Amino acid sequence: MKKNINSKIIWPGLAGLIIGALLILGIRFVAYQPETVHYHANFAVYINDQREEFKDPAFYESIGASCDVHEQMTPQERAHMHDNINDAVHVHHNAVTWGQFFANLGWVVDAKVIQTTSRQLLPDNEKKISLILNGEPTDNVSNREIGDKDKLLVDYGNNSNVDQEYASIASTADKYNNSKDPKSCGSQAVPSMRERLEHMF
Repeated sequence: MKKNINSKIIWPGLAGLIIGALLILGIRFVAYQPETVHYHANFAVYINDQREEFKDPAFYESIGASCDVHEQMTPQERAHMHDNINDAVHVHHNAVTWGQFFANLGWVVDAKVIQTTSRQLLPDNEKKISLILNGEPTDNVSNREIGDKDKLLVDYGNNSNVDQEYASIASTADKYNNSKDPKSCGSQAVPSMRERLEHMF
């Protein structure tokens, strides 16, 4: 008799527990959306008082390029410019540095050298390299993570106009943060079956 009563209590409770767990796992499976990164920063580069225009199309990521967060991103997809807008960085991955962004352009930028695709600029007695990030002078941006709405000035020359040059940097990052990305990154991404299954547990 006792065994019969225990069976009547245990089996429905166990069935309810299993059904509840399956229901929770099913909801996690269906509702899963991967985390995406998409924000912007502004910058300007001045060499001998002339603003670098980055006119070469090679500086810009193609709109048709893949930006699938489920695939291995290329360095260019992680941080790039596009639409021939030469003062905004589009960031699509965590922990991307300014050094990585400039490397994507084929440049090296630090306090000791500016290496462009066509020349090398070194500081000397007359010319200096100035780096101003968010209004503060810094010695190194190579290892600095690009922050949302950062503003960076890179200047090579006699540094007499750095305040005006910094003031000339666009403040469009917030506008781009709130507009549709031309590459449709993030919101259009559909998680794979494997990612959904991994998220269940």
